Amino acid sequence: VQLQASGGGLVQAGGSLRLSCTASGRTFSEYTIGWFRQAPGKEREFVARENWNGDRYYTDSVKGRFTVSRDNAKNTAYLQMNSLKPEDTAVYYCAADTMPLTWGTKSFEQQYDSWGQGTKVTVSS
Repeated sequence: VQLQASGGGLVQAGGSLRLSCTASGRTFSEYTIGWFRQAPGKEREFVARENWNGDRYYTDSVKGRFTVSRDNAKNTAYLQMNSLKPEDTAVYYCAADTMPLTWGTKSFEQQYDSWGQGTKVTVSS
């Protein structure tokens, strides 16, 4: 499975961005899609994920501000980011767990087998 992330850019604090992650593969609807980010000088961290059944899970720092969603007809997942803060500045990655129809929190990188190339988000103060 190949993933292509896009939608990053420069935005002022309080603004919004929507990231997209388009995947190859005919069973996209059965995947878990996760979003991670890596800030400068820091380790990559989990942001959010949506299971195949629409169940969503977020790290505490983005709850209420970020929303994951997907359009299975387009093989595309989205990360809507609102009320952005300078500390959200990072390279954002989408990832897929292509084991079909699985459940779980899936907040660890090792639980994903396919990764996109990353898209950079910069939030200015």
